[in-house]
Amino acid sequence: MSLTMYQASIPSFLRMLGNLSAILDKAVAHAEAKKIDPSIFVNARLAPDMFPLSRQIQIATDMVKGCAARLAGIDVPSYEDNETTFAELQARITKTKEFLQSVSASQIEGSEDRQITVKFGSRELSFLGQGYLFDFVIPNFHFHLTTTYTILRHNGVEIGKKDYTGNY
Repeated sequence: MSLTMYQASIPSFLRMLGNLSAILDKAVAHAEAKKIDPSIFVNARLAPDMFPLSRQIQIATDMVKGCAARLAGIDVPSYEDNETTFAELQARITKTKEFLQSVSASQIEGSEDRQITVKFGSRELSFLGQGYLFDFVIPNFHFHLTTTYTILRHNGVEIGKKDYTGNY
């Protein structure tokens, strides 16, 4: 069985973004039930030198929208990174899912050997499409999803592994 670049990326990204959205819903419900200001969760971090929850979600969504666009050879949508509430973070997730759904399998087909360059400040990273997806995007996407989960769990939100992985 052969797996296409599209099959290895977009469906999983969409599923995990859906799981992330459900986790954020549980965080909102927890904040309401415990009478906690939701901004405490949005700004929470595990260590002083780590990004807060809001930035973790921004990076996770940037990873997958950038991946889909670069593999498809189209412009990467630009988001402002100004979300400060759960509602705004949910809107960002929805916007990302809508973008991913707009990219067709045929656009990504054959991208295994596409040259991909990603800029981080003054650094440039170069990959072939397959390495970009499997060695860069997927690990980074899951790191930021896991960190989001861990920040919320650390702050008492009642979520578990099933919330992260979703229903089978």
